[in-house]
Amino acid sequence: MCAETPDYKSTLNLPKTGFPMRAGLPKREPEWLARWEKIGIYDRLREKEPRAPFTLHDGPPYANGHLHIGHALNKTIKDMIVRSHQMMGFDARYVPGWDCHGLPIEWKIEEQYRKKGRDKDDVPINEFRAECREFARGWVDIQREEFKRLGITGNWADPYLTMDFHAERVIAEEFMKFLMTGTLYQGSKPVMWSPVEQTALAEAEVEYHDKDSFTVWVKFKVVGTDDANLDGAFVVIWTTTPWTMPSNKAVVWGEGISYGLYEITGRPEECWLNIGERYMIADDLAAEVLGPARLDESMYSRVSDVTADDLRKIKLQHPLAEAEGGNGEWDDLRDFRSADFVTATEGTGFVHCAPSHGLEEYDLYRELGMLEQVLTYNVNPDGRYRDDLPFFGGKAILKPNGKEGNANAAVIDKLVEVGGLLARGKITHSYPHSWRSKAPVIYRNTPQWFAAIDRPVGDGQDMHGKTIRERALTEIDNVNWTPKSGRNRLHAMMEVRPDWVLSRQRAWGVPLTCFTKKGTLPTDADFLLRNPEVNARIVEAFEVEGADAWYEEGAKERFLGGIVDADAYDQVTDILDVWFDSGSTHAFTLRDRADGTEDGIADVYMEGTDQHRGWFHSSLLQSCGTYGRAPYRNVVTHGFTLDQKGMKMSKSVGNTIVPEEIIKQYGADILRLWVAQADYTADQRIGPEILKGVADSYRRLRNTMRYMLGALSEFSEADRVDPADMPELERWVLHRVAELDKTVREGYARFDFQGVFQAVFTFATVDLSAFYFDIRKDALYCDGDTLRRRAARTVLDILFHRITTWLAPVLVFTMEEVWLERFPGDESSVHLIDIPETPQDWLDPELAAKWAQVRAARRVVTAALEVQRTEKVIGSSLEAAPTVFVTDGDQRAALESVSFEDVTITSSITVTGEAAAPEAFRMPETDGIAVVFAKAEGEKCERCWKVLPDVGTHSHSGVCGRCDKAVTEVLG
Repeated sequence: MCAETPDYKSTLNLPKTGFPMRAGLPKREPEWLARWEKIGIYDRLREKEPRAPFTLHDGPPYANGHLHIGHALNKTIKDMIVRSHQMMGFDARYVPGWDCHGLPIEWKIEEQYRKKGRDKDDVPINEFRAECREFARGWVDIQREEFKRLGITGNWADPYLTMDFHAERVIAEEFMKFLMTGTLYQGSKPVMWSPVEQTALAEAEVEYHDKDSFTVWVKFKVVGTDDANLDGAFVVIWTTTPWTMPSNKAVVWGEGISYGLYEITGRPEECWLNIGERYMIADDLAAEVLGPARLDESMYSRVSDVTADDLRKIKLQHPLAEAEGGNGEWDDLRDFRSADFVTATEGTGFVHCAPSHGLEEYDLYRELGMLEQVLTYNVNPDGRYRDDLPFFGGKAILKPNGKEGNANAAVIDKLVEVGGLLARGKITHSYPHSWRSKAPVIYRNTPQWFAAIDRPVGDGQDMHGKTIRERALTEIDNVNWTPKSGRNRLHAMMEVRPDWVLSRQRAWGVPLTCFTKKGTLPTDADFLLRNPEVNARIVEAFEVEGADAWYEEGAKERFLGGIVDADAYDQVTDILDVWFDSGSTHAFTLRDRADGTEDGIADVYMEGTDQHRGWFHSSLLQSCGTYGRAPYRNVVTHGFTLDQKGMKMSKSVGNTIVPEEIIKQYGADILRLWVAQADYTADQRIGPEILKGVADSYRRLRNTMRYMLGALSEFSEADRVDPADMPELERWVLHRVAELDKTVREGYARFDFQGVFQAVFTFATVDLSAFYFDIRKDALYCDGDTLRRRAARTVLDILFHRITTWLAPVLVFTMEEVWLERFPGDESSVHLIDIPETPQDWLDPELAAKWAQVRAARRVVTAALEVQRTEKVIGSSLEAAPTVFVTDGDQRAALESVSFEDVTITSSITVTGEAAAPEAFRMPETDGIAVVFAKAEGEKCERCWKVLPDVGTHSHSGVCGRCDKAVTEVLG
């Protein structure tokens, strides 16, 4: 060798790319957003050749605040669904929407009024509604920009809003179908009621939190029986709602329960029970009942059985009966009968019935035809007792701020005074709260409008079922559910759900566009006006003026005049449940829009698991009531977002994660990658440490893409090699590409983003970066114009097009950056490209099996060399020339048929079938392979760094034969 060897760096094919290692996403992502808007990506996709449509119908978020992490999760999953289907050849449409009506917005305007000292009732209703509309419009604009910042694609210029005039017209139109088919009725029954908000609530508007409640054991005296043993005894009930005692009308018992008569034989001080008193209690619960009264087992004895026949002969007296000042309010005897819902698992074995405040009791007496005898109207809309109720008039169940009122205490004190209590206490239990005001709710009997789900719809002739419930249960099994458990959850709810409460006593929403005839009862056939001509007038006005038309002065005469006698009817002023609004969105979004669907059915509805009782539920009910079928083919459900310790996020705890903060620190693509890496069908965790892990995965993937970009510099079609002419290693990569393409397409089709990303990430980091790229780096850098190098670059080009399009639905910004690095241009975008079709003849299972054997042997060699590197024997694997002992003949033949020294990145290697010495390196998990280390013989090539005997024997000094040829091609 010469004393000074030439600098061969200029002769190497070193990677060239301007793609930075550091992403700088927070700064650069807005630039891509602006670019997409400028070139009109979403609209250009709609202009592609005719394709099969695919429509995800957006469940409308509420327009009243900044986005939280749940919004980011939800919209990102939707975006991945839409983008992946577009890139698989569909016309994937996404029209974002917003829920704009209802109490949350109304509540915000009322808060503003209170701060200004204004009274909502003094403001003209349409002036108030205009303020609600403006408030919602402002938040729509804010949220739209926040969603766009997440990289969500869609028709942002023309979203759907439930407060648009056409939408309000259709919502009213859909409601009037219930009116005309006879499923609408007015009834008085207990509904979940918010005293704070003074309106009925749907189950979907309720959340459950722990609450401390008063609990009382109340004595009902036995009267009207000729059984001397039982006469004068007491039946004991237990309740956690003492405030319902003034509305008690009955006590019920269970047929299969063992009851006993218990006599008090002793008592401690401060006990309300007297020696000699007798109490009827379920035997299994006697100790639990008498214990709170401070009695141990030595202080009472079981006197006798109490049979069902005994119980049927009994009448009961309310504990407030004949109380001085009671004005006879509770003097009537209480009804006493058996009921199926009574158990002996808690309480006393007897159940206090206030049918005005409990659904089971209401249903019992409705079936008995006794509602008139048992319904009360003791509680006003604000949660106060009616003013003329003896003892308790004006007392409040809840204060206006949602805190405990004075009603429970007043009732308990009165029961103590009249000797009506056995014991009292407190209990912490799960209790329904309004998800808006966060205040407890009550069951309150009040006249409301309902959709009957078990009444035949119209003429009842329908292939999916005669009633809404029958149709819904049938349709649930015609829908594909992801995860499958969603089907069971909604089916179970639909089997037992009560009639749908449609009415709300508020101002901001679509009114119940109907009229009732004066002087008639809700049960009369002509109670509701059902007139198509009137309905047509209403929807025509709503189309032009919106629902405000209903509240304009003279509206009744406008809609009825000349058709029927307006003076003979009353106009209903309640508004529709907002779940009816959102449940109707399919009609004005899917059915009526040009970018909707021909049959009015969405391919996908995708929301959180709480929407089984929310939007999935109401949409199914509404659509089954008006169209007889579900409005969706697929329902995809995600779980809730928790902090990194698995705790529910709470501002008070301080563990909330705001999307805006993640975007500022990491960029939206990191947030999107977190979504893709999570199993969204379950609850997901997020936090600083988790996001660091996501960012690390991102960096590894970014480095893979950067490597490909560098190696593909100046690649042209002249470099392309036909797969049939490629070396085995490249054909193995193509086999993996074909396998993975199937995995990606099937994964995207079933909305399995975690599976797709994990498969692509593993392929990119393990199969490519750690194996293929590692092996082919030498050929890419050091080969001249060889078939091997051209084949490798052809494969890299194939990989580039697959990986960028496979991952574009997930990493929307990064894959755009990668794409533009190779294909710059004002009109260029990866999001205008489909995932390339991958030839199935690339699949080669036999070749794959062979290379699985090669890779297994490579792992042993790599591990053996790492030992030498750790012990400082060698610095690089190229300094090694190991011998590999392989006992399996087929595996040995596989290694001998490939350039195994290139695969192991050694300068030379020997493969033999001889037996290895005991001290040879082995790996427990790999049988039949052993490695004996040896240093490579020769000199180090100054260009490729291999240690070979021929270095220095060629025309160019200090290089091996392969490099000498390559240098000659460049330098001559």
